[in-house]
Order: sequence, then C-alpha cells, then structure tokens
Amino acid sequence: SKMTVKAVKMPCTSANVYTKVPDGGWGWTVAFAFFVVEALTYGIIKSFGVFFNDLMESFDETNSRISWIISICVFVQTFTAPLSTVLSNRFGHRLVVMAGGLLVSTGMVIASFARSVVDMYVTIGVVSGLGYCLSFLPTVTILSQYFDKRRSLVTAVASTGECFAVFSFAPAITALKEQIGWRYSMLSVGVLQLGITACGSLLRPIVIREQEEAKAQPPEEPTETKYMLENEQTCTSIESIDSGVDITTSPSNVPGKTKAEPKSEEPKQHGQNAVENNSTPPEPKTKLLDFSVMRDYSFICYAFFGLFATLGFFAPSLYIIPLSRSLGIGKDHSAYILSAMAIAEVFGRVFAGWVLNKKPIRKIYIELICVVLLAVALVAFPFASGFWGLMTCSVYFGFMLGTVAGTHIPLLAEDDVVGIERMSSAAGVYVFIQSLAGLAGPPLAGVLVDTTKNYSSAFYSCAAGMVLGAVFLALVRPCKTGLCHHQQQQQQVEESTAGPPPELPDDFIDMDIGKAENSGKGSDSV
Repeated sequence: SKMTVKAVKMPCTSANVYTKVPDGGWGWTVAFAFFVVEALTYGIIKSFGVFFNDLMESFDETNSRISWIISICVFVQTFTAPLSTVLSNRFGHRLVVMAGGLLVSTGMVIASFARSVVDMYVTIGVVSGLGYCLSFLPTVTILSQYFDKRRSLVTAVASTGECFAVFSFAPAITALKEQIGWRYSMLSVGVLQLGITACGSLLRPIVIREQEEAKAQPPEEPTETKYMLENEQTCTSIESIDSGVDITTSPSNVPGKTKAEPKSEEPKQHGQNAVENNSTPPEPKTKLLDFSVMRDYSFICYAFFGLFATLGFFAPSLYIIPLSRSLGIGKDHSAYILSAMAIAEVFGRVFAGWVLNKKPIRKIYIELICVVLLAVALVAFPFASGFWGLMTCSVYFGFMLGTVAGTHIPLLAEDDVVGIERMSSAAGVYVFIQSLAGLAGPPLAGVLVDTTKNYSSAFYSCAAGMVLGAVFLALVRPCKTGLCHHQQQQQQVEESTAGPPPELPDDFIDMDIGKAENSGKGSDSV
C-alpha cells in the first residue's frame, strides 16, 4: 500500500513568521493601523459631545436620556469583548476588524436618519458599539504581539490617534454643523469610519517559532545526519527480528498486544515519523477564550481597577462642553477647550510610554501614581471659573488621562498582571468587566446633573470611581507576590499531586526485543 503524506495549505493571507519578537518590521504598519482605528473609534466616541445639545433640542430629551446613547455604546463595546476574543482566535484579527469597521459605519450612517432617541440607542448604542469592540480590541492585541521591549512606548504613541481625532473632529464637526446641520454631519462621520475596514486589512498574524527551532535543530549534530542514523538504527533493530513484531515505546504496545505488520514498510514509516516529529512539531491548540485568568488574584484586582476607573474615562469628555456653556463660555471657545484636552492627552500618552519603556521600573506603580493624579484632576473641575480656569483643568486632566488610558490595557501583558501569553483572553475578560461601569457611568452622571442642576456633581462621581480604582490597583502587586502567595502554592501542590504518568525505562525496547528473540528461539526449537 502507498503511504500518503498530508500537505498543510497556507492561507492566501500568510502570517509573518519570526524567530523572536521583531520589535518592528511589519509591526510599524500595524501600529499605524492602530493609530487610525483609535481615531475612528474612541476619537469619535469622545467627540460625540458636540452633538449633545443638538440631540437634546431635536428630540426634546433630558441629559440623562441622551447620555444613554454613549452609555449603551460603551456597554456593548465592553460587554462583547469576550466575543471579540473568541472570533479573533477563530477567524483571525484581520477579518474581525474589517467586519467591525462595517458595523461601526453602518450604525452611524443609519443614526443620522433617526427620529427618536430610542433609534439612537439601537444604531449607535448596539450596532456601532459592537463594531467598536470588534475593531479596537483585536488591533491592540496583535500590536502587543509585534513588540516586546518597545511595547509600552509604541502602544502609547499609536494610541494618540484618538487624541488627534478629538482635536481635529470637535472643531471640524462644530463648523460642519453650522453649514449642513447635525444629521448630515453625523452621516459624514459614518462614511469616514469605513477607514477602519482598510486598516483591518493590514493586520497580518504573527507566529513566533523560537522554541521549536531550538529543539528541532540542535547545534552539535546536523539534522540530516541525525535522521540517517535514526533510520539505520531502526532498520538494524527491526531486521534482527524475524517475526515482524511492531516495536514501539507506546504503553499499549506491550509484547502481549503486538501486531504483525509487513516488514518492508516498517522502516519507511518509522523514518518518516522521525522526520515529521523533528521537523514539524505539533503546535498546541489555542483556547478560544481562557477563563483561567479569573483564578489569578492580581488580575481580579486589576479588573476591579478598570471597572471603577472607567467611570472617569468618558463622562468628562461628554460634559465638558455643557459645563463650559453653563459658565457662559461660547460654542467656539467650548470646542477649543475640548481640543486642548485632546492635545494634552497626546503628550500624556507619549510621556507615559516613554517612562514605562525605561528599565528597570515597576510599571504598575507608575500607573498607580497616574491614577491618583487623575482623580485630583477630576476634583479640580468644579472649582474652575471662566475660560482660562476651565482650560487649565482640561489640559491637566487631558495629560493625566493620557497616562492612564493609553497604558491600562497593554499593562495586562506585564508579568505583574497576567503576562503576554494570556493577554488575548485577559483583555477580553478585562474589558468585559469594564462594561458595567461603561453602562452606568454616563447615565449616573446625567441623573446627578438633572437632580442637582449642577454639572459639578458629574465630575465628583467620576473622581469617586477613580479613587476606588486606585485602591484596587494598589493591591495588584501584593496579590501577585505576597498576600495571595500561600493560596497559589496550595494550588500548585494540588496540581503536582496529579502529575504526568511515569516515564518508561530507557531499556524498554531492549526488554521488548529480548522477549521477542526468546520467543523466536522457542519457536525454532519446536
């Protein structure tokens, strides 16, 4: 019978294969794609405040009901994060991001024809929210895989896309509304967001084969010579047995369960298996979603940090323009304040990336300092008066927001949290937990504003959430090394008790051959 060899067909969009993390190469193209995706996702979400007053007047709704548009959008974006992880592991990051771009654009375009705020809940909240999730999370995940030493700096710089978007979109959309109205302005934004699909096509998968290469090609002996020696030894040992016994180290193939096979084909099969096992080692299957990170105490604390810190990420950008209008500042100057906040956020992201790129440094502590200073910035807003007072608070808040917003997801790849191996699943679960705060944050701020008739209450609620986030962030490192070390040791002891099956002795084949030869001699004597 003819022996068949299975050929592995590579997809038309082949992956980039490296022996180690490139820290560049095609990663720079992925970084550019992430820059644009950030601009067309979070940049649009943070610029949505320019439509706030128009929607209130057109639909005759309150602050809290209009706030639910972005609240539902952020909730869907974060709640469906595990789905994004599963789809990315199943179909690849490229296809998922391209599909997400289509959803984002479709939802925004349909929203421009909405006749009620409920229509906005469905189009921008659900449709675009799902698209934002499928676009953003896979992009930042694959970017982290292309970089190691420069990961913090590159991710921080690439994440400034949303800052440049807010800086440019806020004044541009404000001017465009004066010419064509808010509906056609929103339609133009939806068409622009089709660029996410183009960015998704640039996300090539990456494969690192460092360990496999080291095992397959030992330096002391050429590979071809090793295979020839193995084949010669195999043929010699098998030809010495006239009964054609199948010799193997498998536990199921003990002398009492041997199978007769044609002698002429045995050396070929053994030699072929030796080549296949050494040249192409089997790759472990990747889990679509690994929930084992939920057993890591440091990750649980970090997830609670993200849950409470999210309260302060979106509400200030939504209420900064209404706050400035309540202080008697004009529309144009209010847009400038939002733009100044975006510019300061750019410098904050770059500064955080530069600091975190320094070694040796405990990055989790730097993040904690930035979170505490961000809470101080939120408390300062109610004390601002006039254009320049609000401008100063906005610049300070934007800078500190950049230090946190651009680094909190990439920090999942650090060993203090979960590490790069489990970052994909950890990011999905982490953003999923953030969904609760994304849903409750803006409406809670809107209810406080409607109740107190003062926009300062919205910023106080954000500051309270940020303080709670800082408390949990401070517990991440102790849970990793100190407070929970005893529980982790117990878990390791339990796993070690059910260890791997005992290895067979080195002389197993010799014993098998000896028994086969004795049985052969016994048959000859008979």
